[in-house]
Amino acid sequence: MAFFTRPQSANAAIKIVRPTTGDDSDLKSVARKDSVQRQCRNIMIYGSCKFENKGCAYYHPPAPDAIPQAPRAEPPAKTLSPTLTAKAVNAPVFVPKMAVRIQTTSTPPPEIPPSPQPEYHDEQNHNQEAHNEYAYPAGADDSMHDMNSNNFYPDPSYDAYDHTTEHSYFATQAPFMRQPLNYHLYTSAIPSAFVSSSTSSHFIPPSSELRSLLQGRSEDLHMAPPHGLNLPEEMQGYHSLIPLENISSTERRKFGNWNSTVYRAVNSLDGGTYCLRRIENYRMNHQAAFSAIETWASIQHAGVVAVHEAFTTHAFGDSSLVVAYAYHPQAQTLFDAHLKMTQPSYQHGTRVFQPQPQAQIPERTLWSYIVQLAGAIKRVHDAGQALRMIDVTKVLLTGKNRIRVGSCGIVDVLMYDTPQDVHMLQQEDLTMFGRLVFALCTGNVMAASGGNFQKSLEVMGRLYTPEVKTVALFLVNKGGPHKNIGQLLEIISSKVAAEMGDALSAADTLENELMGELENARLVRLLCKFGFINERPEFAREPRWSETGDRYIVKLFRDYVFHQVDENGNPIVNLSHVLTCLSKLDAGTDERVMLVSRDEQSCLVVSYKDIKSCVESAFTDLARAGTSAATSGGYR
Repeated sequence: MAFFTRPQSANAAIKIVRPTTGDDSDLKSVARKDSVQRQCRNIMIYGSCKFENKGCAYYHPPAPDAIPQAPRAEPPAKTLSPTLTAKAVNAPVFVPKMAVRIQTTSTPPPEIPPSPQPEYHDEQNHNQEAHNEYAYPAGADDSMHDMNSNNFYPDPSYDAYDHTTEHSYFATQAPFMRQPLNYHLYTSAIPSAFVSSSTSSHFIPPSSELRSLLQGRSEDLHMAPPHGLNLPEEMQGYHSLIPLENISSTERRKFGNWNSTVYRAVNSLDGGTYCLRRIENYRMNHQAAFSAIETWASIQHAGVVAVHEAFTTHAFGDSSLVVAYAYHPQAQTLFDAHLKMTQPSYQHGTRVFQPQPQAQIPERTLWSYIVQLAGAIKRVHDAGQALRMIDVTKVLLTGKNRIRVGSCGIVDVLMYDTPQDVHMLQQEDLTMFGRLVFALCTGNVMAASGGNFQKSLEVMGRLYTPEVKTVALFLVNKGGPHKNIGQLLEIISSKVAAEMGDALSAADTLENELMGELENARLVRLLCKFGFINERPEFAREPRWSETGDRYIVKLFRDYVFHQVDENGNPIVNLSHVLTCLSKLDAGTDERVMLVSRDEQSCLVVSYKDIKSCVESAFTDLARAGTSAATSGGYR
């Protein structure tokens, strides 16, 4: 029934029945048994029934050519009845004969030639060698890569949402290209320009981008390792290793005098995802070297990547040192974010454009980096330790303008045999901090060394305010043994206050976003209640639980929400209609809805508030029965 008009009566339920045109004998002659009204399954499955003229009790529709073309008669007008009789409630299930009407009144659409299906199986096998998601041009810096889902689908001919690619996986067990998350199934958020409360803050992106950002991080956390990496399947309780750096390049970045590689792995004990930094060909001479890792594990700060544990392993074919850190999905180093030059593009062997440097860092962002690094250094120095590794390739950008210092504690293990004064190491931290500021301001890693120093000062003077240059010079100059990080915090105290305000604004933004997600499972609870109430076989013959009264209204509402059809008898799959109806039911609005029985002989007009009361009443009775049965020691 396509359209309904809201009745003007104030009653909660209005019964609409077909008017009687004859006596009771005529009604009895027209009524059929349930078996006669049900269409034979052989007709629906095979198209014919060999027992049609041999005693089959079910309904067999006539052939399409045997049906006479008769004009469609208008149904008689319906009248209102204030009561709902037991005969109408217990009426047999109505099976519409829409298939016959479709064949007689509508013309079939013209046949469309099938489009050729692409051979995904061959493309996957070919692209397995031609497109390596972890390979990048030789000479590129070996640093933390942005592990988003787009890096794993480099083939432009690959359709990420064509699910026919899954068939080749089950048929041939070939290397399978994993399907990405269907982000387009979600309704797009309103752009921030139209909603004042969804504008971005210094640390939090706008609401229109926050959902996709969090979904991308979730996918990165649960990403399965690709095939053909030749990595250990399990090592010290860690499995599903995925390299976060290029492991095929011969010019890998060295961590001191050792080659180093970063992996992502899952811990089988707690199920958490961790970042593993492996130091190759390291032979430990003293077990006490791990005492530094225990000290670092106790240091918890928002600007320091948390240290989990360290161990040695021979799973890679050598003696390797592995340190486990907290994993931040889709993180990238400051070098990749701001200093790494874009790679040149080639087309048919010709360079399309030259490599270009990254854009200049805004001064507000630069001050945010300085304040966060100063806070991290202050926490580490107060604990009696030194970072010893403040570099653009070791500082991670984990969110919007959020940075953390990584790879902490490894140098303490590697240099355990050559102890040094902690105070001198803390002075070295300040010097490395100043070099990092120079590198971020000028876009050159060697800006603070050699003959580049004066030129770097000139560039900083043109691009940034004098306060930035003052801070950089304070850090790189030899200020004596009494120079400490507390003096720097006094110099940038106004910037620290601004950073604190932005952090509080970010917390408020996240709280507002969280408020919008409260009770987001209320519709699931309604669906669970429908599943408990409708069509329970153990109560089929119990008069108190038969499909009458409240239970019958719940059943009709279920059909209204999920089992609607169009004028041709085709099912209507409208998710918006389902969500709208369930939301109104959860709110218990006074809006009325017309519920039609399956035999189309009766109709009820009730409000969502009444339907909600029926659902709660039926579920309460069911829960009470289950509780009493459990208390008595058994279930009915």
